[in-house]
Amino acid sequence: MDPVRFLIYVFSATTALSMVRVVLGPSVADRMVGLTVVASQVLGLLVLIAVDQGLTFYLDVALVYDIFGFIGILAITRYVGNREEQP
Repeated sequence: MDPVRFLIYVFSATTALSMVRVVLGPSVADRMVGLTVVASQVLGLLVLIAVDQGLTFYLDVALVYDIFGFIGILAITRYVGNREEQP
């Protein structure tokens, strides 16, 4: 089996396991960490698919995904932080 394809399967499996933490996380912080891990794994999957297929288009999609993911995590963190400060 091709090593890149093997890594694609491993990343897919670990992404599914990380989604369990996002859904079942006992606290908001656990869910945030799980969401960050899932976003990083999807980014890695996009890069691996780009290498496997030999298409640079997936690298462009990965870059845009990373930018929006970072902005999304910042927005969620700000929302949760503001919600906890209010009495």
